[in-house]
Amino acid sequence: MSTRRSSRTELKGPAGHLAGSSASGPSQRQLRVAEEVRRALAEQFARTEFRDPELHDVRITVTEVRISPDFKHATAFVCRLGRSDVEQVLPALKRVAPFLRTGLSKTLRTRVVPEIHFQPDTAPDAAMEMDNLLRSPEVSRDLD
Repeated sequence: MSTRRSSRTELKGPAGHLAGSSASGPSQRQLRVAEEVRRALAEQFARTEFRDPELHDVRITVTEVRISPDFKHATAFVCRLGRSDVEQVLPALKRVAPFLRTGLSKTLRTRVVPEIHFQPDTAPDAAMEMDNLLRSPEVSRDLD
């Protein structure tokens, strides 16, 4: 009985998964492009005044960008400086996404400019809540 091998060579990563599969996380290129998109978006938010009245005098911080494996979609995690009500400006951010994408096309050095989707970043709120818990008298008593 002979064993037949596939003509396709499968590259396996350190965990035994196929290289490039989503189980092993984003590729180095995805991480690099996502960071480039994050920086470009942060610059646009810092220096651009939007015509949308809901975004007038609103300070947005882009904390992280995750990009799809085909580089066609980018999810930007955003929060407002000093405030926790970023959900209120998400519809306005969705409206200005095509304008932001045009700005990305001028700064990114990629063949494809991703569509931008916005999500609220809850990590700063969770970190502040954890800090408040650690500073509470009950917890500090148990830590001493």
